[in-house]
Amino acid sequence: MGGQIFSEVLPYLEVNQGNQEEVEKIEEVQMPDILGKSISEAEKILKECGLELSLDSEAEDIDKENTIVNEQIPNAGIIINKGSKVIVK
Repeated sequence: MGGQIFSEVLPYLEVNQGNQEEVEKIEEVQMPDILGKSISEAEKILKECGLELSLDSEAEDIDKENTIVNEQIPNAGIIINKGSKVIVK
């Protein structure tokens, strides 16, 4: 009885019932090496890969052209989901 109700209600609510063919696959990319690059260069590289740069800094007025990335999380070479945020210091 309950199974019949769910089978009729879930499609109406547009809930995925676990059909693997309908599950959208998340695209993955390899994390590029942005160490030693300026913040603006790193931002461009990450954008081309479908990633988002996140500054690990309180300063809002950073000179993106002259500030160099000296740490990145995750590290270069790691496979991550497209659209992920990359933290730089």
